[in-house]
Amino acid sequence: MYLLGEQPAYADQLISRLQSIPVKLLDGLTPCGAALHIERSEDLASELPGNQLFIIDNGLLHTLVDERPLFYLQEGDLVGLRQGIDLPSCRYTSDEPLTLIPYSRSEVFKHIYASEPRQELFIQYLVGHTALLSDALARIKQPDVRAATGFKHFATGDALINQGDDADHVFIIIEGHADAFVDGVKVGDVQKDEIFGAMAVFTLEKRSATVVASEPCTVMVIPKDQFLSLMESNPRIAHSLVESMARRIDLLNKEITQLR
Repeated sequence: MYLLGEQPAYADQLISRLQSIPVKLLDGLTPCGAALHIERSEDLASELPGNQLFIIDNGLLHTLVDERPLFYLQEGDLVGLRQGIDLPSCRYTSDEPLTLIPYSRSEVFKHIYASEPRQELFIQYLVGHTALLSDALARIKQPDVRAATGFKHFATGDALINQGDDADHVFIIIEGHADAFVDGVKVGDVQKDEIFGAMAVFTLEKRSATVVASEPCTVMVIPKDQFLSLMESNPRIAHSLVESMARRIDLLNKEITQLR
């Protein structure tokens, strides 16, 4: 997916990462039929079966929301996730030949949820697109106020969050590794693809720890209101967060045992 118009600097990196995810999600799954070849279309969704998802094998697909061009999909992107859901109007058009590889919608989701790594990739795919579109919406509606959602880069030794700060955002390390400290004492680490900073968002308290980059890090920054909405709409995010917290509790227990 590529947004039309001016994009923030982080967008190219995020888009490149998102572009590689659908192939990984479908790895090992057999298409449910022959490739679908379409010369051109003014409303592709109306021509596609509702029980299938498609990956674009060749061609370009323009997306209009409320008849306004917003972004386009290209090779490697998934088509059909919106089908069967009551959402605002979204029209896909193509002015050139398009080739789509069909997959059974139900089999795709079974395949994804049968593997934790694929589940995590799917969460990243959804959260990443949400971040891109939310940023675009904020820039359209409030041209003088930049959306907080995006990517930040930290050098080794930089503090990602500080103990005692207000909790306005939740974070996901996209690349890199960080260590967590409480009152200057290391209490754990934060690994790649791990959610952190959510506890204070739930408790409405100050940050309970400082997180410092132990190597160069790229971090996705998600405003707390957006994150809470994602938690409600996607239970897998809550599951991922519980897993992360359980891992940290296990590390703390081991630290306590060693001290004893």
